[in-house]
Amino acid sequence: MSRSKILIWGAGAIGGVLGAYFARAGHDVHMVDIVPEHVEAMRTTGLKIEGPVEEFTQVLPASTPNELEGQFDRVFLAVKAHHTEDALDMLLPHLAKGGYVVSAQNGLNEKVIAAKIGAENAVGCFVNFGADWLEPGRILYGNRAAVAVGELDGTMTPRVAEVHELLSLVEPDAVATDNIWGYLWGKMGYGSLLFCTALTPDSMSDAMARPEHRVVYEKLGHEVMTLAAAEGVSPLGFNGFDPAAFLAANPQGMRIAIDKMVAHNRKTAKTHSGIWRDLAVRKRKTEVDAQIGTMIPLAASHGLQVPALSKMVDLIHDIEDGKREQSAALVDEMVPLCS
Repeated sequence: MSRSKILIWGAGAIGGVLGAYFARAGHDVHMVDIVPEHVEAMRTTGLKIEGPVEEFTQVLPASTPNELEGQFDRVFLAVKAHHTEDALDMLLPHLAKGGYVVSAQNGLNEKVIAAKIGAENAVGCFVNFGADWLEPGRILYGNRAAVAVGELDGTMTPRVAEVHELLSLVEPDAVATDNIWGYLWGKMGYGSLLFCTALTPDSMSDAMARPEHRVVYEKLGHEVMTLAAAEGVSPLGFNGFDPAAFLAANPQGMRIAIDKMVAHNRKTAKTHSGIWRDLAVRKRKTEVDAQIGTMIPLAASHGLQVPALSKMVDLIHDIEDGKREQSAALVDEMVPLCS
C-alpha cells in the first residue's frame, strides 16, 4: 500500500477512530479539527479510543484548519453532513493534484463532493460502527459494524483497494463494493429510523422496540426505500436493516428487520444516536436537513409523498429551536400519518 500522507478532516467520532487506527498501523496521518482543545490533546497527550471494542491512546499530528500546511493525496472527510461544503472550501487547497476525497460521513455527501470537485476525485464510503466524541482527546468506539468503500461509478479501482485495506484496519470485515450507492441508500433508510429514535429520550433499541411506534418506523423505512427505487438504486442491507422488506412494506419482514436492529443496538456501548447527542447533550443543530431534508424535494421530483419523513423533520426542528422537548409523545403524533 502507498505510504503517502493521509489527511483526516474532522477528528470527531468517525474521523477520530479512523485516524487513530491508521496511525497505530504505521501510516503517516495528519488530523484536522475545528476544536482547538481537541487538536492540542491529540498532538500532546494523545487521542484516547475507549470502549468495548478496544482501548488505546495514539498521539497524532494535528492542527486547526487555519494552521494546516501542505498537500495530501488521500483525504478522509469526516465532518457532519451540513458542514460538507464549508469543509471542502477549506481543504481543497490541501488536496494534491490527482488526489481524492473519501466521504466517511452519513448521508449522500458524495453527491455534494462530486459536484464540487468532480466525481473522478471522490470515493464513496459507508460506515455504521458506533462512536461518540466525548470530550477533547476522548472518543468512545462503541461497537463493530458494517463498513464499505466503492467508486461512485461502480468500477473496482486500485484506490478502492487501497482505501479498503485502510478501513480493514478498523473493521476486518470491511467490504470493497461495486454498489456503494446501495450501501449509502440503505444507510439513509436505517438513518431515518435513528432520527426517529432521537425524538425521544430513549435509547435506540428501547425507542424502536415500542410496539405502539412500530408503524412509524415501518413507514419511514418504506418511504426511503421507495424513493431509492425511484432513483434507480438497489439498496443493500446491513446489521439487520432489510431494504426489500421495507420497500414491499412486508409486515413480517419489517418486524424481523426491526427486531434485528434492536438486537444489534443492544450490543453497543453507544446506546443513543449521534442525532440524540446533538439534541440532548451538545445542544446544537443536527444533520436532519442535510440528510433527511434532502429527500423531501427529491421525492417531490418523482411525484412521491413522504408524510412521515416531512413530519419527522418538522419535529426535529422544533427540538432544535427549543419549542419542544424530546418525548415519546412526539412519535405518537406521527402514528396517524403512518397507520
